[in-house]
Amino acid sequence: MLRFALLLTLLAGGELARAASPSLMPLPVTMDAASGKLAIDRNFTVNAAGCSDPRLAGALARFLARLSRQTGIPGWNRPAAGAVPSLAIACAAAGPPYPALEEDESYQLDTRPSPALLQAATIAGVLHGLETFLQLVQPGADGFQVPAVHIQDRPRFPWRGLMLDVSRHWMPLAVVERNLDAMAAVKLNVFHWHLSDDQGFRAESKLFPRLQQLGSDGNFYTQDEIRRVVAYARDRGVRVVPEFDIPGHTTSWFLGYPELASAPGPYEIGRHFGVFDAAMDPSREETYTFLDAFIGEMAQLFPDPYFHIGGDEVNGKQWNQSARVQAFAREHGLDGTLAIQTYFNQRIQKILLQHGKIMIGWDEVLGPDLPPGTVIQSWRGQESLADAAAKGYRGILSSGYYLDHLKPARYHYGMDPQGGPAAGLDAAQAARILGGEACMWGELIDAETVDSRIWPRAAAIAERLWSPRDVADADDMYARLEVASRLLEWTGVQHRAVSGPMLDRLAGNHPAEALRVLADACEALGLGNGRRGSRYTTETPLNRFVDALPPESESVRALERVAARIVASRVPDPLDAAQLRRQFDQWAGNDARFQPAAAENALLAELKPLSKDLAMLGATGLRALGDLESGHAAPEEWIAGQTRECARMERPAAEVSLAAVRPVKLLLEELARRSRKAAQ
Repeated sequence: MLRFALLLTLLAGGELARAASPSLMPLPVTMDAASGKLAIDRNFTVNAAGCSDPRLAGALARFLARLSRQTGIPGWNRPAAGAVPSLAIACAAAGPPYPALEEDESYQLDTRPSPALLQAATIAGVLHGLETFLQLVQPGADGFQVPAVHIQDRPRFPWRGLMLDVSRHWMPLAVVERNLDAMAAVKLNVFHWHLSDDQGFRAESKLFPRLQQLGSDGNFYTQDEIRRVVAYARDRGVRVVPEFDIPGHTTSWFLGYPELASAPGPYEIGRHFGVFDAAMDPSREETYTFLDAFIGEMAQLFPDPYFHIGGDEVNGKQWNQSARVQAFAREHGLDGTLAIQTYFNQRIQKILLQHGKIMIGWDEVLGPDLPPGTVIQSWRGQESLADAAAKGYRGILSSGYYLDHLKPARYHYGMDPQGGPAAGLDAAQAARILGGEACMWGELIDAETVDSRIWPRAAAIAERLWSPRDVADADDMYARLEVASRLLEWTGVQHRAVSGPMLDRLAGNHPAEALRVLADACEALGLGNGRRGSRYTTETPLNRFVDALPPESESVRALERVAARIVASRVPDPLDAAQLRRQFDQWAGNDARFQPAAAENALLAELKPLSKDLAMLGATGLRALGDLESGHAAPEEWIAGQTRECARMERPAAEVSLAAVRPVKLLLEELARRSRKAAQ
């Protein structure tokens, strides 16, 4: 087997990734080079044989539309009767009417000159193979083409999900649908739709209309819109698993139906974030009657057999303060919050089973007497996932995949569902780990910024869940992730497009170039990573500098690679040195351009110290680079002083990090090493 890798070419104008061979994400199980290429021009045709299903016809139409967007070639002809298509698809069977956990998702793709052949057992495999084909398309000497390769592919885990919280900040239907398209592009197959929380109830109930009428601020999905999303996802090979969080995180339920609560209230929609005391009353039989009817109604909208009940962060305060609940607990021998919640879960699981559903809960639900068959979603650590598997429960990993923390893709990529404590499980226990889900919680996102917080990092998580375990080279992942990020734009997500207009808005009537330079040198911080969620409410505008930035700076990462090469070389490459010098020069002079734009601009005032630090970094980088090129020994006092300054600049400011520190630190560390060596 030949594993392809990106070859990077350094040009005078900067470091550009040039794929000498296919750059796929996720990487397939096997990919072998063949001779030749398949031309992608006006004569390209595609035809499917085997199973007959409307989903296949729709998939081919979307495939051709995206191929047209990627290449700029308008329109495609259908192959004439009896003619050999450019791409022939052989689908053995339609598979289940909706995507299923047990479905065969494998495919084989041979992109020989003509005809190329895509073979799959079901439509799911066809969908994945078409996405791989689109990633193979690249310009060549004679126009757009696909290199000849033989690919055999199948997922490592059957559960590869993205959780989207639409409760804390409302996400319109268009946002949901374009992210489903992006999910399909990287072979994620579960859309976990977090539809209720303290800040909003987002699904229409016809049986209990006050849920959405009073608990949503008017922002909810009608039942017809829910059916539309389920169908939209189905056609793209994505399952939809709803989450209605109970018994906690339920404030929005109680505006319309206060009798469900353990305390009388009054209640209002949550405007701030955190753990609320409100919890459903587990002692009243009417609570279960209500939930039975509600779950039955929702079960008709969501055909997937899995149904998420949340179950997280129930602090028990209302239960402890309720004489009714405490009397109920004593009567049933329930000692403490976990025991009461376990009783509640047992009742809910029976209701779900009656409606043909399998219960999923966050790992807080894992306790004694938890009903068998429950699926545990681990968010607090890999230990709970391993513990659940050892006790016989199936599980899903989300710990390490929290996109709202804005950790780098490298961090997420290093989290394996079967790693950590799970590595000690036996084969039968390890098989209970179904996969994982990236989580996009909604405290610090809105419809404008959400795409930039999900993509492209979710593609790295998708690869961890799809590709073989030994695909683990983070540097190679980053090289391919940059290509994948550009390709994702053709699906419709706006993760790359949002930053420019937001920076223009911040700049107002001033030129935005100085602000863009500062933005390229910084990275946004998220919850639990130097950004304080307590200062935000659901009504706080997400229009600051931090909101316009991605979590990772591609340009700084490229500079780090250049700096690392200079440090590793006895004599720096002139092209590398020239690239760093140009960037350091720009940083050093940027503050003089930025400060006039920031004058009397409240939204930019918090960035003034940051801009000055960037200018200082530029000057430091220029001197350090000059010393390394000349072999001059920099004074130890200067090195130590600049190193202290870099440590200061690494601390969060304006809820961002100054990523530009990293390449300068590499140069300073090398100067210090050489100074120590010279002193020996």
